[in-house]
Amino acid sequence: MKVRQFARLASVAGVVLVSSLTLAACGSDNNAAGGTSAAPTAGKTTAAAAVDCGTGGKINAEGSSAQKNAIEQAIASFATVCPDITVNYNPTGSGAGITQFNAAQVDFAGSDSALNADKGEVAAAAARCAANPAWNLPMVTGPIAVAYNLSGVDKLVLNAEVTAKIFHGDITTWNDPAIAALNTGVTLPSDAIHVFFRSDESGTTDNFTKYLKAASNGAWTDEHAKAWPKSGAGEGREKSAGVAEGVKTTPGGISYVEWSYAKDNKLGIAQIDNGSGAVELNADSVGKAVAAAKPAGEGNDLQLKLDYATKEAGAYPIILVTYEIVCSKGLDANLTKGVKAFLTHFASVDVQKSLVDIGYAPLPAEVQANVAKAIAAIA
Repeated sequence: MKVRQFARLASVAGVVLVSSLTLAACGSDNNAAGGTSAAPTAGKTTAAAAVDCGTGGKINAEGSSAQKNAIEQAIASFATVCPDITVNYNPTGSGAGITQFNAAQVDFAGSDSALNADKGEVAAAAARCAANPAWNLPMVTGPIAVAYNLSGVDKLVLNAEVTAKIFHGDITTWNDPAIAALNTGVTLPSDAIHVFFRSDESGTTDNFTKYLKAASNGAWTDEHAKAWPKSGAGEGREKSAGVAEGVKTTPGGISYVEWSYAKDNKLGIAQIDNGSGAVELNADSVGKAVAAAKPAGEGNDLQLKLDYATKEAGAYPIILVTYEIVCSKGLDANLTKGVKAFLTHFASVDVQKSLVDIGYAPLPAEVQANVAKAIAAIA
């Protein structure tokens, strides 16, 4: 993905999204196996935002696998900024991250969905934070690809209704008339469709099912959730890497997965007809969808409401935002300094710009400023 494409995305998304956020603003020690660690290294750099590293130590975090590559890159560069702090990140999925955070087993969580008050997550997080609110801080943005493996089909168009029926098991072959109607002139095989879904609780699943519920004209009847519904079709695989590998190795396979994983595995990526024509997944189309986001939190809780049912021409509707979920107060003083130092680094202009090279969209400048302000307010 070319850098200039992501630059256009940041510019487009920043104008509307950040204006909305600005207006809204006015009105433990468990090192789980399999995580990513930034070991201390010598030397410091002033390339990123200045941070107070405190006296060093260890930070444990867990959650979203969608942001795995992004946070790994931030951890690696942070090691040169605060060499006495080790950061471990275990990409177990958003649901597991929130569970571990609320159980005080990790110091912050990554989640592709904000804390859900109806499911008790907000209250549990406040209890974990010593009776202080937890904040959802947007850190990584990116689209969800409907990725497929279909020999001879280089271009595939789907819409929300047909996608819902595929993932519900109502459409089971690739040459089904409903798919054919969206792909005039394309020779579709009679092969069986093999659906893969996330077997672990996942914010990616939550965002994908939000899209299906909002845009499928009633074809998807289940409520959105981090867990794949029992009425859904397919074979479960763990984490983003698992579903991507399932599609890659299975002719006729299809799944929902973050764009970077679809690209890394060289999977076909469906164009999505949002009601105003087929939309290719690219930086410009994602930017148009991000620009439609509205603020859903208050103060320094910066969660967003995405418009999955947008019919704006050229807008790719299946997107997600990964939040870092943090205690506004309540952690040990030195640990708080370490968490603030890492998050300040992660949200910095230099680090956000570096994410374009690995398939993520950087935070628009004004959003980055709002996130930096919230991080600074952590006490």
